[in-house]
Amino acid sequence: MSSLVTTIEIATTGRGFREISAELQRAVRQSQIAVGLCHVFLRHTSASLLITENADPDVRRDLESFISRLAPDGDPSHVHTMEGPDDMPAHIRSVLTSSELTIPVRDGLLGLGTWQGAYLWEHRHRPHRRRLDITIVGL
Repeated sequence: MSSLVTTIEIATTGRGFREISAELQRAVRQSQIAVGLCHVFLRHTSASLLITENADPDVRRDLESFISRLAPDGDPSHVHTMEGPDDMPAHIRSVLTSSELTIPVRDGLLGLGTWQGAYLWEHRHRPHRRRLDITIVGL
């Protein structure tokens, strides 16, 4: 059994999606693991990770529209607003989604489906630098 543990930093431009499949694939290649698992953990509470369709950007637009209705910015019932009107909604969004992904590794490649991509979903309006811990284990 072999493993690779690394941390990468992803710059976001503000609220929205940033595909990270290429960065994860680079880590898989670096690990030289042919068969195993790639685990990704996001070290933040106002962004999230997800796997979704990477062919039609309307999917991501619709996801943003949907979650904006669930956790609108500036909700007057929110007490936690230290960093502005998108502060608590960003935390709610991250709790409703995920802070980690596990993707199979097959033949030295991420085992994503034809129309799948791995994404960091930034929930804050301003740009951030997000840290992701990547652990790849296998043979």
